[in-house]
Amino acid sequence: MKELGSKVLKTERLTLRPFRADDAEACYQNWMTDPAVTKYLTWTPHEDIAFTRALLAAWEEEAKKPDVFHWAIVKAGEVIGDISVVSLDKRTDCADLGYCLCRRFWGQGIMTEALACVRDYLFGECGFYRLEARHAKENVGSGRVQEKCGFVYEGTARKAWKLTATGERCDLVHRAILREEWEQR
Repeated sequence: MKELGSKVLKTERLTLRPFRADDAEACYQNWMTDPAVTKYLTWTPHEDIAFTRALLAAWEEEAKKPDVFHWAIVKAGEVIGDISVVSLDKRTDCADLGYCLCRRFWGQGIMTEALACVRDYLFGECGFYRLEARHAKENVGSGRVQEKCGFVYEGTARKAWKLTATGERCDLVHRAILREEWEQR
């Protein structure tokens, strides 16, 4: 596995680039305060912009590390989402991916495009062997994104996810794609 970090990636409609501290306002307005976006995530909506600013300043610093893979999703100059390797196992060349997107861009294929781009980069340039993604069973849109990108269903962990906003437990669906499956696509 090559540690190439969060280099700028481009698709037909998107630019994926490291976050910058000055992205805070857009992130705060576009999704970090939206309960619908954060419903199935491990964090609750941000309550003030100061927290968002501090977080993005930390992300900007973190992006300088070659083993960090974390991108702002930018469409037409606007930061509209986040996609990253949330955990990395260098010993096995495996990564767990996570993402979120501004609600007004749901259903437009944006996240599928972003995930496919990151998948291709991690396999094609960085040499990963296995990519994983998980989602709350009720978050069927996230599952569709994973399926469209070739992630194969591997199982459902019963009541393995605790929704941060409500404390409710839900089932967690696991999917993954292997290098050889990606090469056959």
